[in-house]
Amino acid sequence: MKMLTNIKRGMLAATTLAFLATGAGVSAQEKEVTIQMTSTWPPGINLIEADKHFVDLVNKLGKGVIQIKFHPGESLVPSTQVFDAVRSGSIAASADWPGYWGGTDTAFALLGAFPMFFTGPDYILWLQGWGGKKVFDEIYGKYGMTYLPYSVITSESGPRGNEPIASLGDLSGKRIRMSGRPQGEILKANGASQIMLPGSEVYQAVERGVVDAAEFSTPSTDLGMGLDEVSKHVLSPGWHQPGSMSGVMINRKVWDGLSERQQTILKVAADATLPWSMAFFEKGSSEAVRKFEEAGTTVHQLSDEDMLTLQKQANKTMVDEACANPEFARIAVSQIEFLQDYAQWRGMQGEFAMGRNLSELPDLEAIRKCAK
Repeated sequence: MKMLTNIKRGMLAATTLAFLATGAGVSAQEKEVTIQMTSTWPPGINLIEADKHFVDLVNKLGKGVIQIKFHPGESLVPSTQVFDAVRSGSIAASADWPGYWGGTDTAFALLGAFPMFFTGPDYILWLQGWGGKKVFDEIYGKYGMTYLPYSVITSESGPRGNEPIASLGDLSGKRIRMSGRPQGEILKANGASQIMLPGSEVYQAVERGVVDAAEFSTPSTDLGMGLDEVSKHVLSPGWHQPGSMSGVMINRKVWDGLSERQQTILKVAADATLPWSMAFFEKGSSEAVRKFEEAGTTVHQLSDEDMLTLQKQANKTMVDEACANPEFARIAVSQIEFLQDYAQWRGMQGEFAMGRNLSELPDLEAIRKCAK
């Protein structure tokens, strides 16, 4: 509490004064405003790169109008406290992953990632074309915040450990580090125990056998955390998070104190960062899987039967959560209606929908010769 008080008095004093000055007759468009922003991600976790890209764009587009002073995760408050810090106004803004706040409201699970449900492209389409942006702002708005989604990743790696977990049956009796309330329910249904740990503790937990296996994020993120050094087996695909959204939560009073021009700069930077983030993390993961293979990692693929079981378990979990929380149910309806609305056209596209692995590639060497 003392730390938060110091931050409130110090780090954000300039921002608060700027807004007060606006009310005293100084136009927000004439006076540059600086916002203090932190993140859930410390420098050692590459998910912070999307935060940095967003901040860099804002500072380039908003020169003389609005700037962000960025503080990496853990530098101001613990990552687990950023939601409450932004909500209270102790910090003006923070990057986050919505799924971390499922204990506050289960509705956040659908905004971050839900097992066997939205992929990365699904999130972008729902967000931009089917009303998802409004839903994000409404949910965070209940807690005094505005939300700008700007980072999306596709399927995560899956649990990594030193003993093979090659099927759902192998989960029984295992301690698995995995985030998310719905994910924990599915682990429980398969006889496993969910262990919640921050990213900074995952490496040591696997190394020391505190957990039997751990997931964190994409292959590129996992590689950057050094998980190739402490794990030799991975279970794929990442059913627990087939797609994940992240962004920045901004204290509503801070947001309302900005001019329309300043708000637009933030929105444009967020929209521009969204496709960049997918390409950045996909390219990094493509490189990372090769490095994991070189390090001796064995990939175990879930069977079609296991995937069908997981789909049924995830669907039941969604219905159970919806019946327990009307807000969760409202978001689930919006997302399921999107899937229904998009299904016919997606089905018509067949294997061309959102990319594919070709059954046979054109002769690359022949083309390279022609390109010389």
